[in-house]
Amino acid sequence: MVSNNAKEVFIQGITQDGKPFRPSDWAERLAGVMSPFRPGGATPGSHLSYSPWCIPTTMAGVKCVIVNHELRDHNVMAWDFVMNFARDNGLQVAEACLLPDPPPKK
Repeated sequence: MVSNNAKEVFIQGITQDGKPFRPSDWAERLAGVMSPFRPGGATPGSHLSYSPWCIPTTMAGVKCVIVNHELRDHNVMAWDFVMNFARDNGLQVAEACLLPDPPPKK
């Protein structure tokens, strides 16, 4: 269950039984499908970059997609699509807030 307190949901490329999810580019594919859902809506060429609300990444060697709750506010059907993808494929989901990198030391 996803609460309203966290700013992001991390969909992890690990199934509920601990196995890596395949295909290996699943995160990029999912984020690519979600590229039109962005602040201001889709614009010409927006399919060439990921939405800031649905970003693929790797954390601790595990492929993930970070989904911002603003996606739900913008388009609940897009949010449901992403959450149902995770549920239907038995992927682990964690709520969190992505912290910015610390400033470089001088």
